[in-house]
Amino acid sequence: MPEKKRSERNRTITLDVEEKEKFLNKVIKPVSKLSVEQILNKTLLGNIIEIAGYLPENSVDLLIIDPPYNLDRKFNEVKFKKRSIDDYTIWLENIIKLTKPMLKKNASVYVCGEWKSSTSIHIILEKYFFVKNRITWEREKGRGSLRNWKNNSEDIWFAVNSKDDFVFNVDSVKMKRTVIAPYRNSDGTPKDWEESEGGNFRATFPSNLWNDLTVPFWSMPENTDHPTQKPEKLIAKLILASSNEGDLVFDPFLGSGTTSVTAKKLGRYYCGVEIDPEYCAITEKRLEIADRVPEIQGFDGHYFWERNSWPKNKNNK
Repeated sequence: MPEKKRSERNRTITLDVEEKEKFLNKVIKPVSKLSVEQILNKTLLGNIIEIAGYLPENSVDLLIIDPPYNLDRKFNEVKFKKRSIDDYTIWLENIIKLTKPMLKKNASVYVCGEWKSSTSIHIILEKYFFVKNRITWEREKGRGSLRNWKNNSEDIWFAVNSKDDFVFNVDSVKMKRTVIAPYRNSDGTPKDWEESEGGNFRATFPSNLWNDLTVPFWSMPENTDHPTQKPEKLIAKLILASSNEGDLVFDPFLGSGTTSVTAKKLGRYYCGVEIDPEYCAITEKRLEIADRVPEIQGFDGHYFWERNSWPKNKNNK
């Protein structure tokens, strides 16, 4: 297949032949039981259904599952066929049963989906975990329809392994929002907001409705050719909320590596499984880039920011 022609401003991460060989040499293909130490900060090549038995139990603090949605979709040479709701539920339950033994007692789980697969996700998570919430996030992309509502959102289901013993760092995922009505105290000082040269902002508690995300596209340095890539900002919220520095974050459908890359940037250990060799190599390239470019778009190290609201004075935290 001929290589895509890209504009000079296109920042999509790609591989040449030499890079693919180089980065694939860093990938592990499990053939026997692995210890925790052997999977730390590794990309594993394989099908999670086939290699789950090789992975260490009671080792994962945060499980992020972004499975193929219940749609006809091609990922390079790998194809996923749409199924009935019952068949998709059975398929998803198998994934949960295979990965649950890896979790620590106080682990958290996030499962991504859209409206067609959310029914299955809810049913299965209720069976094996304690479901805490459903996050809905807005995709600013989406095809219009003449005979239906435009499909412009996706879901992330949040569950925990233990009803009471789990991590949730609310102060790590607060968002700075622009103050529309800047009320002041009687002495003239801002009331529950901050005044700065860059604007007036308030740190707000996170909700389960996210409209501040940008789906990666060609001019963003995190972009790849993966068809369903999640924003680093989205994954950062999950990692910061439900893990601590030094915890292990695991993704059994790693894709182009967003979970591992974001975990690395946030000081967590990471491990992911991906069935496609090219995406494994892309992941390793992105992990190398993260050493030079540790920033996450829309996150200043303290707070998340609304889309297109980054302050003029970037020292404003």
